[in-house]
Amino acid sequence: MRAKLRAASDLKCYATLDNNVLAIGNTRIRREFEWNKGDLKTILLLDKTKDAGLVIRNRRGDTWLGKTAGKVRSGQWTKKVVENALVNSHLQVEVTTGYEHLDVRRVFRIYPDCAIIGCDYYLRAHQGDSVKFEPRDTVLQMLRLPGAHWRYRAVEFFDRTDRINNLVRETSALAYVAGAELRGNILFGKRALGDTAIVMIKEAPCSFTQLHYPGYDFNVSTRGVQAVGMGVSPGDLPGGKWVRVYGLATGVCPGSETGFLKTLRTYQKRLRRYVPRRDETIMMNTWGDRNRDARIGEEFVNREVDACARLGVTHLQIDDGWQQGLSVNSSQSRGKLWDQWEEANWQPHARRFPRGLAPVVKHAKDRGVSLGLWFHPSNADNYAHWRRDAGIVTNLYRKFGIRYFKIDGIKLPNKQSEINLRRFFDQIAQDSRGQIVINLDATADNRTGYHYFYEYGNIFLENRYTDFGRYYPYWTLRNLWMLSKYVPAEKLQIEFLNKWRNAEKYAKDDPLAPARVPFGYIFATTMFAQPLAWFEGSGLPKEAFRIAPVIETYRRHQGRIHQGTILPIGSEPDGTSWSGFQSLVNGKEGYLLIFREYNQTGNAEMKLHDLAGRKIECKHLCGQGKDFSVRIDADGRVTFSLSAPHSFGLYRYKVTG
Repeated sequence: MRAKLRAASDLKCYATLDNNVLAIGNTRIRREFEWNKGDLKTILLLDKTKDAGLVIRNRRGDTWLGKTAGKVRSGQWTKKVVENALVNSHLQVEVTTGYEHLDVRRVFRIYPDCAIIGCDYYLRAHQGDSVKFEPRDTVLQMLRLPGAHWRYRAVEFFDRTDRINNLVRETSALAYVAGAELRGNILFGKRALGDTAIVMIKEAPCSFTQLHYPGYDFNVSTRGVQAVGMGVSPGDLPGGKWVRVYGLATGVCPGSETGFLKTLRTYQKRLRRYVPRRDETIMMNTWGDRNRDARIGEEFVNREVDACARLGVTHLQIDDGWQQGLSVNSSQSRGKLWDQWEEANWQPHARRFPRGLAPVVKHAKDRGVSLGLWFHPSNADNYAHWRRDAGIVTNLYRKFGIRYFKIDGIKLPNKQSEINLRRFFDQIAQDSRGQIVINLDATADNRTGYHYFYEYGNIFLENRYTDFGRYYPYWTLRNLWMLSKYVPAEKLQIEFLNKWRNAEKYAKDDPLAPARVPFGYIFATTMFAQPLAWFEGSGLPKEAFRIAPVIETYRRHQGRIHQGTILPIGSEPDGTSWSGFQSLVNGKEGYLLIFREYNQTGNAEMKLHDLAGRKIECKHLCGQGKDFSVRIDADGRVTFSLSAPHSFGLYRYKVTG
């Protein structure tokens, strides 16, 4: 993964230090700092698309660790262009500031044509010095914004989805003298007088699982904004060693809702290089049928591969049980391993795969299906065996071409565990040249959330089971709809289940029970994400395979849908609403996915993004509905029609006027 040496001018990004002013930016944003010996103080945030700037009047450096750092002694900076198999080309500006008792390093990431600039933070205590600070003293950034009339919205996220089914919470506040403490990874601030707005993204786990959490992420007042909480304590800073802490991205954006969301998404899409052949999947994982590992073996996997081929599913992931060392979740009582593994545990199970993995890999390849595996790195001693475990994963990739790994069982109780886990992922990325895709399980424990470790792959969002009556298609649709406003939908694996299993677990008169919902509709709820078939394909009834033409149609458009900016439209899914998604591929075309949930209204009006007053032609691709042309009203609203409850329509649209 060697960086390609390209000129910053090719990216239209820049960084200069002149007359004690460090200026960084691109065609969309310019940010200026008073150099101040490297103790950077922001003095300007400029939205270059409308030449509107915010003059910042910080009295001290942007970054603050109470009084423990001491006086600034020195500062230095470098710049270079970075590009590799995981990350998109960007200009990296590294500023290292030496204080009396510790050093701070800020690594700014400036992406072409992107109005948000990322920043990774590192701390290094001096050898022999004792540093002391409280969590609320770890200020990533302070900006004294001009004017008193600001309204803020913070967006808080939740994972641990085995226990939590409400994954997004928004909180609003007006700036006031006393200040308001807001929780969340995303902050949007809009000046009441004019169209000036800012956005900040705290690149950290979800608020409720962050390390050394001060109780909030942002403090907003008439004095400005503080982003607080680096996720470290003084004990996490061994003398003389750099420690990466939580990051912060800052940018400017239009004051409109769509403008803010598009700016946010532009940045998020820059964080991981998009490679369709690597990143696009329709994956099957048999664990959803709750047989655990009881059936896993060569013959069973071959049957599952055949079912994938019949449905049009592109990938089969063999979950826990393919390996010799059985886990605590094994259907066999002797399975005891979980936190600590030996290398021999990660050989194919001798009885279940007597010929090893090679025959099932070949069977899958012959049928156009790629295999993936489940893997649990050893939690022992804060992932101290990260190098060995990375070698196990990359050896499986090199030997069998398997490059999709569901990483499960993650626990991040302290900073060292996080450091070693990142080393594990970085080693895998380096050894595979970015070809291995990590499916990060977000279902339990303290994990990485939605805005951290983002460059390694995607997020396995939920375990939902009909066995306990805990799966309703609209619940899963709602979680995707809520998250897709602030998180790229294409980064989420969203599951659909075998609706014929466990019908007796639901009330007979419940129209929202899975068995009462068409299978094609259930699959459609996953289309704008990465679909995850959470069942044993060989256990499906014959009628299930009738959705194969729908999947085939979807596969032809999947990559194009995901290239766009995916945003929710319609009403929040509640089982009875009209809802959907819009993918804005560019200013002239996109996709619409419309859902009529269980209701008796054949028509519904929805507001679309960036199409007010335009005429569009909609080509019906699959589901219910038909081709149509329409002039969208001045407010961006258009009426959709679907003939029956629990129906959907997927459309490709083009702007024609």
